Amino acid sequence: MPIARFTHVSEKEYLDAVKNLPGCLARDEIPLPKRSTPGSAGYDFVSPIEIEIPAGGKGIIPTGIRCEMQEGWVLMLFPRSGLGFRYQTRLSNTVGIIDSDYAFADNEGHIMVSLRNPLNQSLVIKRGARFCQGIFVPYGLAEETGDFQKRTGGFGSTGETV
Repeated sequence: MPIARFTHVSEKEYLDAVKNLPGCLARDEIPLPKRSTPGSAGYDFVSPIEIEIPAGGKGIIPTGIRCEMQEGWVLMLFPRSGLGFRYQTRLSNTVGIIDSDYAFADNEGHIMVSLRNPLNQSLVIKRGARFCQGIFVPYGLAEETGDFQKRTGGFGSTGETV
């Protein structure tokens, strides 16, 4: 029984995110994340842009994708193993956490992936390349007061950290 569904963000949201990036896939050309084999746990995300990540730097890939999922589940993002093994590429926040209520944020739950390049040379992620994978994981809840904030976006939108 499916617990989630991937869709594209709106044309406006996508164009706002890629407005200064040349050679992007059109929103409707971006394939929805999918598993490569029946035994695969990860759903592969495709980069709609070609991006050069400078040596020791980072780059953000606007995927054009959002994910609606049932409560009690989280989508965790990881770099595809080839990027990690060959180039030591990591997500800037180590593991991307896409919460079940993120799909309804002000940015439509647009999944943006920040990659860090630790190499002494630049790294190119080609347009159309599978670059990260998402894995659905159930989570439990602790006893709590229920004093929650309103979700507005991603990357620290529910409050400052350090």
